[in-house]
Amino acid sequence: MALKRIVLRDFVIVQSLDLDWQTGFTVLTGETGAGKSIMLDALQLVLGARADAQVVREGCPQADICAEFDCPSHLHEWLEESGFAQEQDLLLRRVIDSLGRSRAWINGSPATATQLRHLGDQLIDIHGQHAWQSLTRPDAARAMLDTYGGIETAQLKSLWLDWRQNHQALEQALSAQDNLQRERERLQWQISELDKLSPRAEEWDELNAQHTRLSHAQTLMDSAQSCLQLLEDDDSGAATPLGRAHHLLQDQEHLEPEFQSIADVLGSCVAQLHDARHSLQAYLRRADLDPELLADLDERLSLWMQLARRYKRTPEDLPALLEGWKQELHQLDAAVDVEGLRAKEQAAHLRYQAEARKISQQRTLAAPRLSRAITQSMQSLGMKGGRFEVQLEHADAASPAGTDSITFLVAGHTGATPKPVAKVASGGELSRISLAIAVTTSELGQAGTLIFDEVDSGVGGAVAETVGRLMHSLGDSRQVLAVTHLPQVAAYADQHYRVTKRPKSNTTISSVDPLTGEEREMEMARMLGGEHLSEATMAHAREMLAMARLPAKQAANGAQRPSGTQARSAKASTTARKSSKVRGV
Repeated sequence: MALKRIVLRDFVIVQSLDLDWQTGFTVLTGETGAGKSIMLDALQLVLGARADAQVVREGCPQADICAEFDCPSHLHEWLEESGFAQEQDLLLRRVIDSLGRSRAWINGSPATATQLRHLGDQLIDIHGQHAWQSLTRPDAARAMLDTYGGIETAQLKSLWLDWRQNHQALEQALSAQDNLQRERERLQWQISELDKLSPRAEEWDELNAQHTRLSHAQTLMDSAQSCLQLLEDDDSGAATPLGRAHHLLQDQEHLEPEFQSIADVLGSCVAQLHDARHSLQAYLRRADLDPELLADLDERLSLWMQLARRYKRTPEDLPALLEGWKQELHQLDAAVDVEGLRAKEQAAHLRYQAEARKISQQRTLAAPRLSRAITQSMQSLGMKGGRFEVQLEHADAASPAGTDSITFLVAGHTGATPKPVAKVASGGELSRISLAIAVTTSELGQAGTLIFDEVDSGVGGAVAETVGRLMHSLGDSRQVLAVTHLPQVAAYADQHYRVTKRPKSNTTISSVDPLTGEEREMEMARMLGGEHLSEATMAHAREMLAMARLPAKQAANGAQRPSGTQARSAKASTTARKSSKVRGV
């Protein structure tokens, strides 16, 4: 699980670069400003860091970054769930144009920067030269302790959010209680007014229809009576001649068959006329002027109109308006239930406190272990007798991370009183403490590639050699990439690359060259003595490289170099020679 290859096009001052990476410990060296950190910047971009147009090489339309990794098995499920192809290798690509817009791909499929960042957390762990600054922040110290102790705080954060939401609801209810009460009283009065009417849906139309009938009752009754007389009058009524005509045709049906159908029609008319007469008689029997009912209808319709005008609604809207007010009142009744909200807030607070106490207990157990581990690393970095302590105190205020305030304390030598990291005066001590922490915490997590960006700044001599040995040792189980200015560190590398920049066609470009044999010796000599190489610095460089290949005890005792080199160093030299084709142009 390591970085295998990186390809850059028109990135900052890199015109073109195609570089294969090997396992073990690799260093990048070069003059200040040559572009050593450009490689790390490119890696961070292809792993989802914020992009802007400044990374595009001047005069070019876009920068293109590709990185190829061994695909760890634990990412297969995530790739499948996210819709990306599962392959043996993981290919990431990001393109940033001259306007700062970016596009990204994972195994050939479009991806988001968030998805790239998710992969970055699994693939690479970067330690920068100013990492010590984050150690002065309580949140960073707490995160480091939690990571080291394997402490999960997701549940704690969820409980904190639940408590805060309930607390805010209670505070809002208390602050708005007076307003809510006034609103509640207003709604109660309005509901009581409409309840006097108790309007039903569609009642308005029914009342109007009934009122129309009653207000015209006399006219309707007169019309019905007149119609009945026209039907029943023996001399001039419609029923008598119609009946006679029907009988006449019936009597002649035996002579003229066509009369039968006509007689049937007339018979139907006689029957319908008979039905109409009975219906009119029934209507007249039940019809009533009922002035009292009409007065009641007038009064009720007037109340409907009065309430509709008061609340600026149409009469038809009153039933829905009443129902809406009742729902609002129900909601307000729940909102002003301060005691209920207070009970919920207290219960949520108790749940949070219980989880916070559990997390505090876990941190209390993890703190001494982290202190011992970093203290042990400090001893090998020229800080004999130095101590690192993790101080746990009760925080002034609760937070999503709990109720602990965590401070890192450091004593640089025997007899010194541990002080907060921010108060350690020596820059060299800060660098070594940061490196000790980086070495200790680099064993955590699943990232297969560790990157150290000038974390050895401020150290030198025997301590620098120790740093080199530590990084070489880390390279046994992880891929380690380091940007360094120290020849003592570079000497321990399995692969050595030199970064240079040079002018070309009114611009400056950066290139990366693999170094082996004499070229590596010359770069080591330059790092030791500057651009003007002497036989003394060359001899010193060769000696340093030879000593780096010895086991630690032999090197410390000044033993002679054995006739054969270690297998990994030999393999590294062969690989570097094969990689000479990847030089950036």
